[in-house]
Amino acid sequence: MALARGAAASALRQVDLTDPGSWEFSGFSQNGEDGILDVLTRRIIAPNRYFVEIGTSDGLENNTTWLSLVRRFGGIQVEGDQTASEWCKYTFAPLNYGAESVCMFVTRESAAELTGLALYRNPDVFSLDIDGNDYHVMKAVLDSGMRPKIVVVEYNSAYGPEMKVSIPYREDFRITRAHKDDLYYGCSLGGWKALFSKHGYRFVTVDMNGVNAFFVDPEEFDADFIGAVKGREFAENFSQAREYRSSWQQQYELIRDREFVEVTA
Repeated sequence: MALARGAAASALRQVDLTDPGSWEFSGFSQNGEDGILDVLTRRIIAPNRYFVEIGTSDGLENNTTWLSLVRRFGGIQVEGDQTASEWCKYTFAPLNYGAESVCMFVTRESAAELTGLALYRNPDVFSLDIDGNDYHVMKAVLDSGMRPKIVVVEYNSAYGPEMKVSIPYREDFRITRAHKDDLYYGCSLGGWKALFSKHGYRFVTVDMNGVNAFFVDPEEFDADFIGAVKGREFAENFSQAREYRSSWQQQYELIRDREFVEVTA
């Protein structure tokens, strides 16, 4: 069903290379990421057709399964939950021998180990969605020497478009409803922009559902293409807005007394 959905959505879109909103479609991804990655990967000057994704669950709803099954990319799909990882391996490994499922709970301390598992230190795509220590893990990955061409990270829109904050690092953090909400997690969009700007990356867009932010290494793309892209600067998380029936400002009021760390890149 995911393949059919993606094929239909892909065929129906009218791509404008300056407008990332026109790139979006979802096969296995949840929020149009398949389409955005499809366009960006086709514009890489020297692709290696390799990906690294952290937080793949069982592979049915993530950002690299479309690349793996339809575009025949190789790569590693990393998941900390053993049952989900086994399902991903069982379902998809026979369909693409270039991809492998790795069961690993990635922490700031194990980021270098993850870098060692990858065949390339500059994969075409790096996707991160662990609903928690995302900023701390991504910073460790970049500091370890990995330099992906395209990076997809989930941001928490409840922090708004400008704040540069993240939750504090806790090695065993998992998003729960311990606080009667699921708003306290991850990194703000402004925090991501600060981190990636320090490492020479360029912000491209967020998806229309307000979940993911996309960054690229500008050296890997034609300057005319990257310079012409006019991406969406911020969008509120559609799911959170539906659940809480409120704006990001009101959502932030529910968690503003929690502990945050300022992102200084």
